[in-house]
Amino acid sequence: MPQITRTIDYNGFDTRVRRLGLGALVAEATSTLDFELLVEERRHANGTQGLRRLIDGGFHGLGGWTCIKSGGVDWTKSNAQGATVAVEVQVSGRSDLLAVDVLHLSERLVEGTIDAGVIIVPDDELSEYLTDRTPNLATAIRHVDRRAKDLPIRIIAFRHDGPGPALPKMRTNLGRL
Repeated sequence: MPQITRTIDYNGFDTRVRRLGLGALVAEATSTLDFELLVEERRHANGTQGLRRLIDGGFHGLGGWTCIKSGGVDWTKSNAQGATVAVEVQVSGRSDLLAVDVLHLSERLVEGTIDAGVIIVPDDELSEYLTDRTPNLATAIRHVDRRAKDLPIRIIAFRHDGPGPALPKMRTNLGRL
């Protein structure tokens, strides 16, 4: 199972989660990292599409989580009292997309449609082994510090389990056949 190497809470995240009874939903979001993650420990050797599919599969498997493919937060779920957690998973895009994810969370928190936000990213070590420009913990911290440090957000960073074969890369430029 990927190791959670760092958790950073902003602006009373933990207090709000406890007060609104959202702890179980935050634990569910964290549990989506329940799979074996072995990577080739060489710079940019591993693809990220399969990693994203594993995490998204975790949310699907839990049930009750709503997925928005584009233009909003990735995953949301509400508890019986109507309080809502939103999760942005950023493992397979360019690191600058984290700024958009932070914007999505900020907008939803300010308008009151969600009560707490979570960002899941590879830690700085793991990101070195993933494709070029993959988001990481340092990038997530930078974007939240600049744009949303006054909002209840948690960043969860994770690392791989150990060395293994390279994760397949997605072929995007097939050229002429």
